[in-house]
Amino acid sequence: MSKTTEHIHPFEPDMLSVEDALERILGSLRPNELQNENILDTLGLILGEKIYAPFDMPQVADSAMDGYAVRYQDVSEANQNTPTLLSVIGEISAGEVPSISIKSKTAVKIMTGAIIPKGANAVVPFELTDELIRKGNLDQQNEIGILTTVGEGNNIRPAGENFQAGDLILDINTLLRPAEIGVLATIGKSEVKVVRRPIIGILATGNELAQLGHQLDPGEIYDSNTYSIASAIKNVGAIPKIIGIAKDTFQDTEKKILSGLNTDILISSAGVSKGDYDMVKDVMSKHGAIDFWSIRMRPAKPLAFGMLSKENGELIPLIGLPGNPVSAMVAFEEFCRPAILKLMGRTNFERPVIEATLMDAIHNHDSRRVFARVIVSRTNNGFEAKLTGAQGSNLLTSMSKANGLAICPEDVKMLDVGALVKVKMIDWPEDTLL
Repeated sequence: MSKTTEHIHPFEPDMLSVEDALERILGSLRPNELQNENILDTLGLILGEKIYAPFDMPQVADSAMDGYAVRYQDVSEANQNTPTLLSVIGEISAGEVPSISIKSKTAVKIMTGAIIPKGANAVVPFELTDELIRKGNLDQQNEIGILTTVGEGNNIRPAGENFQAGDLILDINTLLRPAEIGVLATIGKSEVKVVRRPIIGILATGNELAQLGHQLDPGEIYDSNTYSIASAIKNVGAIPKIIGIAKDTFQDTEKKILSGLNTDILISSAGVSKGDYDMVKDVMSKHGAIDFWSIRMRPAKPLAFGMLSKENGELIPLIGLPGNPVSAMVAFEEFCRPAILKLMGRTNFERPVIEATLMDAIHNHDSRRVFARVIVSRTNNGFEAKLTGAQGSNLLTSMSKANGLAICPEDVKMLDVGALVKVKMIDWPEDTLL
């Protein structure tokens, strides 16, 4: 890190640190209740029950290879020069219950996953026999030449190798990934209790905003925040609920906010600064309480957080993001993403943080924590971080080019070229980090 620690301005007293703001938000939330879900709908959710094995897996010993089930004693002297010949007395496919037994000097052709017949204690893979030589000659297919020795139990998966009846195979609070969902399917469990997936309301505000598909009038811009935020919500694993666009009047903002109270968190964008048309805070004050509305960070200084009261007394958190698109996305990353994960029962909210060498300087002119958009790439000497261009909070393309946020601390005036910087990785694309 740069050794420069000059303070440019004293901290504004009403601004919270990033850590304090996040602590207040997370401290107001509790994980959602449990509900039963089909296992295909549980990816990324937290398991709400202990899962015990109802049976051994495999239930009986089966073959790990396509080959021949044999007695290992019968092939103790087999080699490629002098194959051991065994009589082939049958064939067993996966799912078939064998009725034959292996006796001395006999073998059974067997497929992967098929039940090991009685008397067999090893499997010789096809490629270690002379089967290919015999394949075209029907007269020679009643015996097989074994080209190698095998040990007892070779290529046999014993009963209960994966798990045994009564074993705890998935504990409560386990994150369900594809492998865990596969384990549930292995024991035939089609539904499972999980922490409910949250529904997150999204409200955009601003007279200048237009819906997609609308022909822009002079002074209008398309509503991009709704779509970037909704996509980020999906990426976390929650369900976005788009409420729409509120005009910059108290009445319309109030109406739209109250229509979003049937969600787990309501996220708005714009309307939380000090302007005459910033109505979100006014509605929050009337229908609940504002906890804070200013954070010592750049971008995303104006961010409102508080609780809205429903008619039944239930409280719904509202996180009011700034209106500039980059500010909204950075604020979502720092505060909304951890909040949603907590509702989902997660306890680890952190993105991977790496150290990288700066290829461009980061300037901090007002003693706020700077989150600079960078593209991180791997080099022979580690990681390098390069700014994605101009860092204005209106420049959404600078966010689309970034895979990380380089962090300049509040008390550092500048991180110069060549300095080591901590980078929060918001993406990990293979083409830059292989």
